[in-house]
Amino acid sequence: METCNKSEEKHESAAIVINDGWPGYSLDLFTYPQHYCDDLECVYIPHGVIQDRTERLARNIMDDIGDHHIVVLCVLKGGYKFCADLLDYIKVLSCTSNRSIPMRVDFIRLKSYRNDQSTEAMQIIGGEDLTILTGKNVLIVEAIVNTGKTMKTLLNHVEQFKPKMVKVASLLVKRAPSGGGYSPNYVGFEIPDCFVVGYALDYNEYFRDLNHICVISEKGKLKYRI
Repeated sequence: METCNKSEEKHESAAIVINDGWPGYSLDLFTYPQHYCDDLECVYIPHGVIQDRTERLARNIMDDIGDHHIVVLCVLKGGYKFCADLLDYIKVLSCTSNRSIPMRVDFIRLKSYRNDQSTEAMQIIGGEDLTILTGKNVLIVEAIVNTGKTMKTLLNHVEQFKPKMVKVASLLVKRAPSGGGYSPNYVGFEIPDCFVVGYALDYNEYFRDLNHICVISEKGKLKYRI
């Protein structure tokens, strides 16, 4: 299996880097569900910026692997909005350019967080039989890569089914102190080591209904803690 952890093509591994200390935008500048009015610190990445960056990633993927039949493996639950938007942009490009990507989509769920802390034990739900990947070109779509340990575990699991090629697209990559140096092939934003929610990223299943990516407040963490 070909796992691509390093930049191999001109579009891979480039990301918009958000520097440490970035304060985000005032919540007063945006609309968001009012039931979260006391639970957020700021809007970290506005929805429009997410959409523009996702469209650019779709173009990069099309340039690099267009005309290859691929299986998209969407990592639930946090990756569902990014995956849906990314595939919508790819479908538009397939209709309006001289290249296209025949796709089929499958889903897998990873669970490794309790409150705002990653746990040692990672559950792979729905990935017991991934024979659909055997001999195929695979694009794993994830919302966020933290230390990289979870993604490496998933890649090792996927390898058992002997795909032809594997690439990973992640909307966010976090600069975590305990990071293992893993980098996806396609990255939207590189962010500091802060806990973000929204755009389907959750805290104990809350905040998935935010369009923007926001930083959760300490009050929000206590309110929804389990």
